[in-house]
Amino acid sequence: MPDAPFPGLRQAKTLPALLDSAVAQFAQRPALEFMGRRWTYLELGEWVDRAAKGLQELGIKPGDRVGLCLPNTPYFVVFYFAALRAAAIVVNFNPLYSEPELRNQIRDSRTKLMVVPDLAMIYPKVRAVADEAGLSWIVVCPMGGILPPVKAALFPILRYRSLVRPSYDDRVLPLARVMGQSGSPASIPIGADDVAVLQYTGGTTGTPKGAMLTHRNLTANCHQVLLHVPSLRLGEERTLAVLPLFHVFAMTAVMNSGIATGTELLLHPRFEIGAVVRAIHRQRPTILHGVPTVYAAISSAAEKRRCDLSSLRFCISGGAPLAAELRKRFEKLTNCKLVEGYGLTEASPVVACNPLDGRIKDGSVGIPMADTVIEIREPDKPGRTLPTGAKGEICVRGPQVMKGYWKRPEETAAVFVKGALRTGDIGYLDEDGYLFIVDRIKDLILCSGYNVYPRVLEEALYQHPAVAEAVVIGVPDAYRGQAPKAFVTLRAGAQTRPEELLGFLSARVSKIEMPRQIEIRDSLPRTMIGKLSKKELIAEEAKGSRHETTGER
Repeated sequence: MPDAPFPGLRQAKTLPALLDSAVAQFAQRPALEFMGRRWTYLELGEWVDRAAKGLQELGIKPGDRVGLCLPNTPYFVVFYFAALRAAAIVVNFNPLYSEPELRNQIRDSRTKLMVVPDLAMIYPKVRAVADEAGLSWIVVCPMGGILPPVKAALFPILRYRSLVRPSYDDRVLPLARVMGQSGSPASIPIGADDVAVLQYTGGTTGTPKGAMLTHRNLTANCHQVLLHVPSLRLGEERTLAVLPLFHVFAMTAVMNSGIATGTELLLHPRFEIGAVVRAIHRQRPTILHGVPTVYAAISSAAEKRRCDLSSLRFCISGGAPLAAELRKRFEKLTNCKLVEGYGLTEASPVVACNPLDGRIKDGSVGIPMADTVIEIREPDKPGRTLPTGAKGEICVRGPQVMKGYWKRPEETAAVFVKGALRTGDIGYLDEDGYLFIVDRIKDLILCSGYNVYPRVLEEALYQHPAVAEAVVIGVPDAYRGQAPKAFVTLRAGAQTRPEELLGFLSARVSKIEMPRQIEIRDSLPRTMIGKLSKKELIAEEAKGSRHETTGER
């Protein structure tokens, strides 16, 4: 891998070493900001040491799984690094999970300890499944403990319905029980190839599996991301952290990369457009990572009211296709470069990205990260590598590729071909080495024997001036076997009809690709990180649900 332009990063082969380097270099630099309260890198390091010591005193041993079921707060950053310093394995949980989802992931990962906030929307669910799932401890973190004094005093009064008062016992522990330890944690050797994080993903089968990401995987991907941003200013940037840190994109690109470079992380517990625009206007962040819906929301807000977005130096989009029209619209409003990247959980996650200081190709997710090899293989015969320009399954080699799936040797073997990770995505490489994603293998629509890619239709719909968002799925069709169906939302104040959109598409896609129906909706379902989700729409169609806004040909 090329030499890092950031002192100390190349030498950091484990995540605790990455934090130690940052604390040594940026001791008095702000590390975290939450609701008006700040922590320096020195204070962050001290909190992490205290928490690691407390976990060890409690009984956490090397290799034990420590679960984090937390929104974006300082507690997430502290316990992430504390668990790793204690040589434990972090398991990230989505706070929006239902009780069955929590129970299943706790059981599968054999999570021993869970860290949660004292919020009514999270703690009761975890407590309800703790006995059956086999949790030994639940550590409850008070939200009031990380707020500025005035807000901390008012929070229990103004938000009393959102808080809980746990009954503490040998299993349910207050934060003070863990953080009250004095002295340094025991020094435990940690290997670069030790598993650091179990990051759960549905993968290509839809069955949740824990991707085993090692310290080497995660520090290498952090290094790769930073090499891709040569204009980043060491110890000077401020990142608006709106993507949830429990998601692998934010974990690597926002938190780990931010810590490595002395960046101040402006933590937002959820994406709320008014708060985000105010934060950009007042707190002057320089970096933003998001999914396309985040940039669409910011663009819409900026068009409605004046706000100063000029502090943003560069923005990166991932998680879903970024329409060229949306990218250009955002860049015009902010005068800030927005580039699209590509990755997946099993690759820590970043695989490719358009260059921030080079050529951007519309429709492309960019060039491979350093030391990353992208191969295009025939989906049905993965042993065969396809030539430049041919469409096939994207396969990846690189230091960021996972060790395998937790306790799933057969599925691990199935997801690799000759040592390369099979992504389940269809794409191609052009003559300049730029990667183009055509679609997910599982999203492919078979119409009368022809392959129809939803992304092609979505990109065409985004070209219509009234369309804000677009999703295309395959639905059963008596004649063609399957047919595309499109769902769209409209920009504020815009009007159109399904028939008009169908006419617009007819000049841009082939007859076989034309949707059977277009529905105009007020909103579309989203995943936990805010990207548009097809799963719910597919389920609706399977149940035969209908909407009054349906337009049919």
